[in-house]
Amino acid sequence: MVPRIFIADLLDAWNSHNAARVAECHAPDFEGVDAYRPKVTMRGRAGVGEVLAACWRSFPDLELSFDDVVVDGDRVVLFWTGKGTHDGPLFNIPATGRRVTMHGVSRLRLSEAGVQEALYLWDVAGLLRDLGLLPDP
Repeated sequence: MVPRIFIADLLDAWNSHNAARVAECHAPDFEGVDAYRPKVTMRGRAGVGEVLAACWRSFPDLELSFDDVVVDGDRVVLFWTGKGTHDGPLFNIPATGRRVTMHGVSRLRLSEAGVQEALYLWDVAGLLRDLGLLPDP
């Protein structure tokens, strides 16, 4: 697998909101942790699909861009920005209709089967500020 080509395919699948394509970019025995739920491990392609469904319910027009990509062997670090409109519930917060910008970093380990492991870190406080739920610093 050529990581940069693979990463471009992953981004395209994400931005087309094609959950099946995104899931296929992950290994069947994928394990991932998201910083906002550190005690919950996403498992397998089904786990990826659940997270995507929740994301796209909250932000149906969500679009990602990769600001920087660092590749070292089978390890990839993605610095990303997501933009979308909060048109569905998120963390038990009803839709606000506000446009948001999210920033994050994803650390991935790749295998021949796709993304094998992942750690997702993102600015939840910034998102809550954009939603009008936290004051500006």
